[in-house]
Amino acid sequence: EGLDEDIRKSTLESIEIFRSRGAIVEECELPYLEYAIPAYYAISCSEASSNLSKYDGIRYGYRTDEYDDIHELYKNSRSEGFGIEVKQRLVIGGLVLSSDYYEAYYHKAIKIRRLIQESYMKAFKSYDVLIGPTTPKTAPVLNDTTSDSQKKKLSGMYSSSINLAGIPAISIPSGVDKFGLPIGIQLIGDHFKENNIIRAAYTFECEMGGAIKNEKL
Repeated sequence: EGLDEDIRKSTLESIEIFRSRGAIVEECELPYLEYAIPAYYAISCSEASSNLSKYDGIRYGYRTDEYDDIHELYKNSRSEGFGIEVKQRLVIGGLVLSSDYYEAYYHKAIKIRRLIQESYMKAFKSYDVLIGPTTPKTAPVLNDTTSDSQKKKLSGMYSSSINLAGIPAISIPSGVDKFGLPIGIQLIGDHFKENNIIRAAYTFECEMGGAIKNEKL
């Protein structure tokens, strides 16, 4: 869902390359992945809120020159030192960790993370490497201010579950879209099996003849 047609085509062509080199490629079901993005943001924002609380301008981090008391030092140091995206995540993380929302959001996100981990572990009992697109869309236009935050979050819809599961993955170029923008596929491996995805990536790159050239550049 939401996958660009050029990326879908490139991914399927990449699968055929692996088949041509003797790999057995099958479809595999991974449940709970649709909950990966909300779970990822709930956990990552909570961890950021907790970890970055130490950046008070005294012991850690940027220190403002504009303050009259300790409260202004904290406030101005964090206001000036953190960017907009970081501030948004800190606010979300603080909310998720609050007593009113902890059970409803953070605790459920932890449960989802465990279920996603288990689904990957089950898959790796049958498969050495999983393959799929890295992102649903190619790169946005430089300095594009029209993309909303929701679209930016969805750009990680195929990779956030990997972060939650704590497993290795590698993204490699597989072609370009109709605008000449690069497309990537990702190879996902089991815990401590990085050698599998590195070998698979090397095989693919050798078959592609090295770097993928963009004739439009």
